[in-house]
Amino acid sequence: MSCHPRWQDVEGSFRSYSPSIYRFVDGGDVPVPPDMELVRSVLEPHNYGDPQLTVGEDGSLRFWVRASDGSEAEISADETGILVERPQTGGVFAIVAELVAKLGAVIIDPSTGRAVCRAEERTQLPADMQEEAIVIDMTGDALEAALSGPTYRAPQ
Repeated sequence: MSCHPRWQDVEGSFRSYSPSIYRFVDGGDVPVPPDMELVRSVLEPHNYGDPQLTVGEDGSLRFWVRASDGSEAEISADETGILVERPQTGGVFAIVAELVAKLGAVIIDPSTGRAVCRAEERTQLPADMQEEAIVIDMTGDALEAALSGPTYRAPQ
């Protein structure tokens, strides 16, 4: 999983970037594998891709998620973490926020490399990440603002 930015605004509503979701425990430097059954239970109701392609031979998961407002993101998960590809502005961020909260995870802002998380997950981060973490209430609106608000830096 990569958290390198791939920014591109198209009419202000779609950014081509890929924030990553990781779960840390007790300040460890290496993220722990996500609970794949929990990932599946949160994302399946919003999946509009081919259900037969959801689970890979290696156990990885891939969803094309659509929120009720029509916003979309491609989300893939494996033992290393979860990648949210090309999230569109809107309700899809609420789905991502729900996933992050239920996993007790953090999302890495691809523009800064900083973790965006709830207060309870901040204490689980490695010590060198805790001070720079952006602490929010994990809602769709707050997550979208944290990832596209004042911390946003377009490439030069």
